[in-house]
Amino acid sequence: MIVVVTPNPAVDVTYRVAEQTVGVTQRVLEVVRRPGGKGVNVARVLAAAGTATTSVLPLGGTSGAWVATALQQDGLTTAPVPVGGDTRTTVTVVDDHAHPTMYGEPGPVVSTDEWAAVTDAVRTAQRHATALVVSGSLPRGTDPGMVSPWIRGAVDAGLLVVADLSGPALLGAAAAGATVCKPNREELLDATGAPDERSGALDLLARGAGVVVVSAGSSGITAHTRDAVVTVPAVPDVHGNPTGAGDAATAGLVLALTAWGRRPTATLAPADLRHALVTAAAYGAAAVLRPVAGEVDLAAVDRFTALLDRTGSPT
Repeated sequence: MIVVVTPNPAVDVTYRVAEQTVGVTQRVLEVVRRPGGKGVNVARVLAAAGTATTSVLPLGGTSGAWVATALQQDGLTTAPVPVGGDTRTTVTVVDDHAHPTMYGEPGPVVSTDEWAAVTDAVRTAQRHATALVVSGSLPRGTDPGMVSPWIRGAVDAGLLVVADLSGPALLGAAAAGATVCKPNREELLDATGAPDERSGALDLLARGAGVVVVSAGSSGITAHTRDAVVTVPAVPDVHGNPTGAGDAATAGLVLALTAWGRRPTATLAPADLRHALVTAAAYGAAAVLRPVAGEVDLAAVDRFTALLDRTGSPT
């Protein structure tokens, strides 16, 4: 079982329009509402792949109650923590011609006592877990150090810990000893202030991360250790909605790494890392084929994995 923490869940609203045009009235052709947030998307993909998950997430107001009910109706196990503020909404506008536009609210203010309740829920859930995933933004005003006890506790318990965070929270996750830190390239450079990807990855490794995995969209995905750099290209000619593709890649990475049990990352050879990256890239690309975040085309995962396996071992 994998525990997935979503610090800033949302009601995800996706609008499909004929063509995005700024400054004019848009006729919405289709509306989809579903529970969201990066961690929720990760949990959905893991569940679709047949892996049991427990989602820990702070929820408040009528929107939070709707998220909790919808997740239960979708068959996902949750450990919701009540908070006083209303759970946020995100709106994504998609068409067949342009990159989606996403509007994300900042999220509610969560009190110190409420965060303590989240920490208790994480500790309780991880007692029966093999891995912990912490994924997504933090609500406004949150101390970025809030993630450190979750990660440190899971590491001390011998769990695989994957942190898909940004800013100071990413730095804190590395310092807490996260097994894998998985930013995208922009997040990595922004958090570390490094001039290039390798320098930024070495910064996180020096702080205490086991492996740094950097996603870069059409430029592929790369794993950095102190001694090796392993890159897998993106699946070519995949078109659709890229919203949530990074979350699906995180899920694929977790699936590959947990398949090895509690094997220390220090023992992973470049070939092992490449296998994990292939799985991540295949899941990410398969998510692009689906209309909303948190879904993957599982048949496409198999096709894309076979395709990437035939590309050799670029490093």
